Amino acid sequence: MMKKMSIPTSITSLVLFLCQIISALDVPLDLSQPPTITQQSPKDYIVDPRENIVIQCEAKGKPPPSFSWTRNGTHFDIDKDAQVTMKPNSGTLVINIMNGGKAEAYEGVYQCTARNERGAAISNNIVIRPSRSPLWTKEKLEPNHVREGDSLVLHCRPPVGLPPPIIFWMDNAFQRLPQSERVSQGLNGDLYFSNVQPEDTREDYICYARFNHTQTIQQKQPISVKVFSMDSLNDTIAANLSDTDIYGAKPVTERQPVLLTPTGSTSTKVELRGNVLLLECIAAGLPTPVIRWIKEGGELPANRTFFENFKKTLKIIDVSEADSGNYKCIARNTLGSVHHVISVTVKAAPYWITAPRNLVLSPGEDGTLICRANGNPKPSISWLANGVPIAIAPEDPSRKVDGDTIIFSHVQERSSAVYQCNASNEYGYLLANAFVNVLAEPPRILTPANKLYQVIADSPALLDCAYFGSPKPEIEWFKGVKGSILRGNEYVFHDNGTLEIPVAQKNSAGTYTCVARNELGKIQNEVQLEIKDPTMIIKQPEYKVIQRYGQVSFECIIKHDSTLLPTVTWLKDNDELPDDERFLVGKDNLTIMNVTDKDDGTYTCIVNTTLDSVSASAVLTVVARPNPPFDLELTGQLERSIELSWIPGDENNSPITNFVIEYEDALHEPGMWHYQTEVPGTQTTVQLKLSPYVNYSFRVIAVNKIGRSQPSEPSEQYLTKSASPDENPANVQGIGSEPDNLVITWEPLKGFQSNGPGLQYKVSWRQKDVDDEWTSVIVANVSKYIVSGTPTFVPYEIKVQALNDLGYAPEPSEVIGHSGEDLPMVAPGNVQVHVINSTLAKVHWDPVPLKTVRGHLQGYKVYYWKVHSLSRRSRRHVEKKILTFRGNKTFGMLPGLEPYSSYKLNVRVVNGKGEGPASPDKVFKTPEGVPSSPSFLKITNPTLDSLTLEWGSPTHPNGVLISYTLKFQPINSTHELGPLVEIRIPANESSLILKNLNYSTRYKFYFNAQTSVGSGSQITEEAVTIMDEAMASRQVDIATQGWFIGLMCAVALLILILLIVCFIRRNKGGKYPVKEKEDAHADPEIQPMKEDDGTFGEYRLFSFVSSAPF
Repeated sequence: MMKKMSIPTSITSLVLFLCQIISALDVPLDLSQPPTITQQSPKDYIVDPRENIVIQCEAKGKPPPSFSWTRNGTHFDIDKDAQVTMKPNSGTLVINIMNGGKAEAYEGVYQCTARNERGAAISNNIVIRPSRSPLWTKEKLEPNHVREGDSLVLHCRPPVGLPPPIIFWMDNAFQRLPQSERVSQGLNGDLYFSNVQPEDTREDYICYARFNHTQTIQQKQPISVKVFSMDSLNDTIAANLSDTDIYGAKPVTERQPVLLTPTGSTSTKVELRGNVLLLECIAAGLPTPVIRWIKEGGELPANRTFFENFKKTLKIIDVSEADSGNYKCIARNTLGSVHHVISVTVKAAPYWITAPRNLVLSPGEDGTLICRANGNPKPSISWLANGVPIAIAPEDPSRKVDGDTIIFSHVQERSSAVYQCNASNEYGYLLANAFVNVLAEPPRILTPANKLYQVIADSPALLDCAYFGSPKPEIEWFKGVKGSILRGNEYVFHDNGTLEIPVAQKNSAGTYTCVARNELGKIQNEVQLEIKDPTMIIKQPEYKVIQRYGQVSFECIIKHDSTLLPTVTWLKDNDELPDDERFLVGKDNLTIMNVTDKDDGTYTCIVNTTLDSVSASAVLTVVARPNPPFDLELTGQLERSIELSWIPGDENNSPITNFVIEYEDALHEPGMWHYQTEVPGTQTTVQLKLSPYVNYSFRVIAVNKIGRSQPSEPSEQYLTKSASPDENPANVQGIGSEPDNLVITWEPLKGFQSNGPGLQYKVSWRQKDVDDEWTSVIVANVSKYIVSGTPTFVPYEIKVQALNDLGYAPEPSEVIGHSGEDLPMVAPGNVQVHVINSTLAKVHWDPVPLKTVRGHLQGYKVYYWKVHSLSRRSRRHVEKKILTFRGNKTFGMLPGLEPYSSYKLNVRVVNGKGEGPASPDKVFKTPEGVPSSPSFLKITNPTLDSLTLEWGSPTHPNGVLISYTLKFQPINSTHELGPLVEIRIPANESSLILKNLNYSTRYKFYFNAQTSVGSGSQITEEAVTIMDEAMASRQVDIATQGWFIGLMCAVALLILILLIVCFIRRNKGGKYPVKEKEDAHADPEIQPMKEDDGTFGEYRLFSFVSSAPF
């Protein structure tokens, strides 16, 4: 949100303008004028009896006025009282009380008169009363004995003081007594209890009266209250009656509301206009009544109505006659309601409609003084002249009184006087002084010459031309030195001479001239107007949500008139920033480090210049994990349930989504907290299911979007009664560990599941499908029992039942277990193998009889291994492979076999104990497959037109090799492939010489082997034939010539010299581009050569080396 304001151009200028209206009526002090009262003490003046009494009366006039006083309607001669002095050049009285005087001796009604040769002004009647703070009268207070649920009123009855004291209730420790809808203080100071509770019992209910004027506090004797609860009354009665007597006080009974104050069904109230209306209703009842207020036939005034004291007090501020009427308070609880009607009448002390104002006239002029006031009842109007009732004042032929108006005609200088208007009714009076001053004066301009006004563009401009003259001068405004008179709707001309430009624009700037003239003369004055650009916040702070201990920054970037110097101030909640180093104020931002909860609030950036002020605000919300709940309470205790309630902690600006309830079992697992349940964040009570024989404590954790709160303090402990177990152990199993036993296991009950002391288990078993009786044993503190001497792998019926000192759990369900397993007795028969292809075979077998398994059938295992390859000698190492087929399967696939090989396999049955005997080995063979690639391919002995190829046979022939296939093709300089040539080679060959090839040509070779099944994968290689022998010999000859060797030596020497020069220059800081020089003068003999066919010289090195032996 953002708000802008321009203080000097709107608020300040308006105040200045109003002041100018008043000052225009003032007569300059260098001219003769009647007295004007400028300062006086209040009408009802309560003074501190320990301090001097100062009664103020200040006035101005020309000549300066003299002062006199009356006391209680008669002249007060201050010269005859040594305790009374008057301040110099003032009418203010000082009554010396601190040097022996008594304030009570100076009580009375005082009035001041200020007089000079042109008239007399009088002050209000000032009633002087010293403050009083009397002591409480001694009284013997009897203790209050009250039955629980009854109402009670503790009376304060403070001493009558001046002014009335402020009442409050505290205890002996000077702590205020807590108040609520049930217990509260009335407007008369009494303490009202709608219904008393046992916790109200105490002996130190103390009423205090504070007298602010004397700064003293008076204390009433402590009041004792004893509340008798129904339980204590029953115990008292029981102690005094025999067993045969019928006794018992009635329980606390609920009652419908009854009003404690005011009494009856109706009452009346009179309040004065402008005061605060306070209406009160306090009711007794159980449950505590709730108060509601309405106005009959109308609405309670909006924005002026407030409810106080838990809605027992209706407060309406600044009341007017329209607030008269009937106000009804309604007290209601669950049993009924009661109401009271207060008839309110608003009266009014006199208030001004038009107060008389000073009148300045020139000789021969006419004028009027008007005095109009209203009130209820309507006030009477009376006039005085120079403090004397006008009926007995000296006659003035220019004056005529017409009710609330005095009419003046053709006044003369002797008509100057001060007139007083008095408007009064039974509730008060108003007194106003207004003078008539007859003067003949040429115009004066009171505004300083060449005054500079600066305003913000598009704001009002108020140019002052305060003036005085008699007769009243006429005012005209001009713009510029030779400008024409200003007229039109764009200007407003005020009676006090002020020129208003409602919306000042940039072109409004300049010089303005004010001219004042009357029949006695003319005068003018110039003022200057400057228009400034408004101050703006172009980037204002934004709403921020930040987690506790984070960092947040608010921006406030401004634009302003270059001639104005802005100041930026930051506020928090309309107050100064905390004096904390965490708050960093930058040029255009505010940063808060390590944010805490107390930083939550509204931050405002205020930009002030001498002419305007703008502001922008943003809210900072600090969020955090919630505070832990508190005040955990257990109610409604039953054997298997209880109600838990709590009060949520502060949610820290992030709503609580849910509450997690945990419990501790101090009996079985002290210190261990377990999850119990959770409820929505709007719920603060929960009904919890309980188990017997558990010592419960509960705690509550609040959760919001930020995280989990700390756990609450634990609740009180609650020990549930013991009972027989509700449930039996879970996960009961019977599995033998040996061929002749049965191991029975179960999951033991947890501590709170035992439901009582002495937890044990009754373990029972019998062989299934055999007419046997149950065998049982009772064990404790174990979760396993072993039954010995059982047949091998037979089914058993098993059950485990929990019991404790209070009895057995319900009858448990039965489970089926088996005694221990033994190894299978027989091997699978009729094993058959079907070879599908060279790498895959399928094996079949017949299942073994289940009785021979002697355990849980888990499946069959197939062991298989390669004996030898049919194409080479047998391997020495035999690696067996195992495949497991789960369940009662009778076939399986054997993948990953090697072609053209001999294999063996056998099959075994598997149970939980292990494997049975193997079936007889079954031999099978795999057919031929395609071979792998040749183990290597080498190309040697390159010549001009031939290459020699050598190769190795495939690592895995996978059958009988019948031949090899060689394919090759040339590759030119652009890597394009030539025609493909294919050659078939017998299987017993391992090398080949290729002839009739092109010289200096690269060839690519593809080579693979074949069996009767097909071709295997191929291997590739590349090689190059050598170049022309003559060219090769020339190269050899050049390399061996002396001149060539000398040339090379010269080049080497030159390079050495260049390197030395470069080294020297480098040490001197210079650079020598050796590399560039070498590139520019490189020897063409050592550059790579390229033949016409595109073959590069790097291949010649291979050819040269290869041809060296020839």
